Amino acid sequence: PLFEEAHIDVEWVGTDLQNIGAPPAEVPSTVEQMFDALVLGLQDYLAKTGIADKVILGLSGGIDSALVAAIAAEALGAENVVAITMPSEFSSEGSISDSQKLAENLEIELHELAIKEIYEQFTDHLAPLFGDTSFGVAEENIQPRIRGTLLMAYSNKFGHMLLNTGNKSELATGYCTLYGDMNGGLGLINDVYKTEVYEMARWLNEHHYGGEVIPQAVIDKPPSAELRPDQQDSDSLPEYDVLDPILYLYIEKQL
Repeated sequence: PLFEEAHIDVEWVGTDLQNIGAPPAEVPSTVEQMFDALVLGLQDYLAKTGIADKVILGLSGGIDSALVAAIAAEALGAENVVAITMPSEFSSEGSISDSQKLAENLEIELHELAIKEIYEQFTDHLAPLFGDTSFGVAEENIQPRIRGTLLMAYSNKFGHMLLNTGNKSELATGYCTLYGDMNGGLGLINDVYKTEVYEMARWLNEHHYGGEVIPQAVIDKPPSAELRPDQQDSDSLPEYDVLDPILYLYIEKQL
């Protein structure tokens, strides 16, 4: 079998080799192989480095962090996964409730730390420097940097390794924030395209769990960083079913 330890008993009879109790293994689907590889990768990383027994991640209510949480719970056990949701004034109510529902389904520990007041303190302190400039990327990026700081503080305090939840499509286009959502000791899905993230989430619900563990609302909602009102990824990027084939040809095929 792929991505798991196994052994096969064999017996020599004269010059012939005979398998004992070794039925031919079925080849899993590509998405199942990806999931199993990510589970093994996380297990091996922690076991071989000895860096931590538990992990922490930011749970945003989006598909990427939902998938990372599911992989971590599968790899390490729910009792070794801690999630923190950090809503701002731009976070939808669904993002909070979806995070709570996912944590309940996975039976992982979840904490909520609202960042609205911290964000306002940042903008107030920067007001003399920013003057009458309009709200833009700088103000947007303060939010993931606050979240990254809170997650790293928890990681430092309790020794849990922070998992990065960014996908390959975001990283390849720079749709992420230095010192913010790029924080983490291991980028678990950094080599998984956004379209593959959706495919794996659907597969998990349909075939692995046999029911809705990743809330359907998380899968159905338009992807958004939720750093300003009514923001969607498609405001800055092509739709992922257009973008990902381009990135694949550019990165993997070097065209």
